[in-house]
Amino acid sequence: MKARSITPMGALHPILFFACVYVVALLLSIFICSSIFYSLNDNRTSDEAVVKKTEQTVAVTPAVSVN
Repeated sequence: MKARSITPMGALHPILFFACVYVVALLLSIFICSSIFYSLNDNRTSDEAVVKKTEQTVAVTPAVSVN
């Protein structure tokens, strides 16, 4: 009989490789999609920009009277 040259771990290597690639791609896609989602739905930054712009335009210096 011929000896087996492929070990069980060697036979599972392609399956394990593609499973790891799938997990990494899944995690990266979740991170990227959630980053895009939160950046598009972030109302706080647009409100802060309006407040800062309003504060800069409303600033008034007091009048100094010279007698």
